[in-house]
Parts: sequence; structure tokens; C-alpha cells
Amino acid sequence: MNTSPVTEKKVNIGLVQLACEKEPEANVDKTIAGIKKAAGQGAKIVCLQELFRSLYFCDVEAYENFSLAEKIPGPSTEIFSKLAAELGIVIIASLFEKRAEGIYHNTTAVLDADGSYLGKYRKMHIPDDPGFYEKFYFTPGDLGYKVFATRYGKLGILICWDQWYPEAARITSLMGADILFYPTAIGWHESQDPATNKEQYEAWQTIQRSHSVANGVPVVSVNRTGKEGELQFWGGSFVTNAFGKVIFQAPHLEETVEVVAVSLTQSDSYRTHWPFLRDRRIDSYDPLLKRYLDEN
Repeated sequence: MNTSPVTEKKVNIGLVQLACEKEPEANVDKTIAGIKKAAGQGAKIVCLQELFRSLYFCDVEAYENFSLAEKIPGPSTEIFSKLAAELGIVIIASLFEKRAEGIYHNTTAVLDADGSYLGKYRKMHIPDDPGFYEKFYFTPGDLGYKVFATRYGKLGILICWDQWYPEAARITSLMGADILFYPTAIGWHESQDPATNKEQYEAWQTIQRSHSVANGVPVVSVNRTGKEGELQFWGGSFVTNAFGKVIFQAPHLEETVEVVAVSLTQSDSYRTHWPFLRDRRIDSYDPLLKRYLDEN
């Protein structure tokens, strides 16, 4: 019987947390610089924040903003495909997709370390709140949940508002994701008091840490920072281990490029000692398919 310990396998994850400008070209250039910095520090997978090419345009309902959208694959995936191949890294790029005339999605593309385009995930849960009028722009995703087999691991991709839904994290984890990634754009309204800001950030981080605990996988959440209109994007990008422990957290108000080593072998240990997946009562979960369980 072989009782030798399992050799730990790690992968370096790059987080690029930036403030955005009005001109897409400037944001792309800044993002490329951030990717190269992360790669220079040893990153093998680099995750970008949600809709990094532009200011967060969903704070208003304006038809001219649809001109920011592009085909996927398209111009941006071509740029990042070449960069991924040049640097030998995986790039997770959040983009505004024009699927057809009048059909747009909030989409993340995945480029493998040889530059190949592995596919895309379309955001499933679309919010509609003051300052976050995403239903005006985005058709809900119709590709289902996705896991991408890259050179450095199987990556589960979800986007921002998806992060509040345990169902999305569970399904993506059950599909074999080694790590869950959440490109994000979320912030505080300028009128809010510090106590409210703290409560909101802690809720945001806690729900994602809970996905890590419940599924036994690391979580990587990459948010933007900077002041845009009435919103202060709260940064605070973070990484957990496979049991929800925060192993890195970025500052709130500063641009940050960070590389974090994440274990790909801890999941087996945590899932063995905390066998939540073993003890799931899948025969009892039909009520989850109901909007609400009332008498009507």
C-alpha cells in the first residue's frame, strides 16, 4: 500500500485590478501592461475585471453604449490570443459581446496558453438596480455553465452578479472546475456611509467564500477600482484557498496587480474531511426548480 504523501500542485494566478478610463484603447493598453507585469511575476493564469475595456456604462440606459460591443471571437480575443501565446499564459477576458443585431451579452472569453480560443461563458444572472441597469444591455446567457480545460487546470468562469447564487457555483464545481473565477464590477454609491460600505463588501466576500467552502475549490474574484460617476468601485479583489480562507485581498482604492499561488491539490483533502458533496440529498432538491414555495 502506497502511503506516501501527495505532492502539492500549485498554479500562480494573476489578478489585474484597475481603474478604467473613457477611451477603450487606453484601457486595453493599461490591461496589457498589467497582464505582462503579472506574467513577469510568474502568473500562469491571469483574470481581468468585468468589462475592462470601458467605463462601467450600465450606470445609465443609453443606446449609444451599444457601440462598445464586439463579436467574440473578434478584435479583443485576437489581441489577447497573441498575448497569451507570447507569454505562455491563460487569459480570462470579460467583454461586451454583440451576438447579432439587437442581441448583446456580458461575456467572458478564455484564451489558453498557446493562444487558442477555448470558448466563452455568457453571464446568466443579470441585475437591474439603480446604477446597474444591466437588463437594458444584456440578454441572459444561454450557453449554460462552463468549465474550460486549460494548460494549467480546469477553470470555472462566472461573472459578477452570478457570484450571489450558490446554484451557479455548485453546478460549475460539479462540472469539474479546479478554481472558480469571478470577473466583477461592483462598487459603493458616493452617498453611502462607511458602515454600509463595510457591510456590503463583507457580504460580497462572504458569499463567495461560502462557495469555496461548500464546494471545496479555490475562488478568485477580480473587481475594478476607481471613481466612475456616482460609484466608487470597491476593488478588494481576493483569492481563497479550497476551504474559504482568504489568502490574498487587494486594497479598495488602489490599482493592483498581484500574483497568488493557489493549490490544486487541497480540494481532495478538504472534500474528504468535509464531505459535503458525498452527503448531498439530490433526491430532495426538486423544490429548487420553483421560483418560490407558496400555496399558489
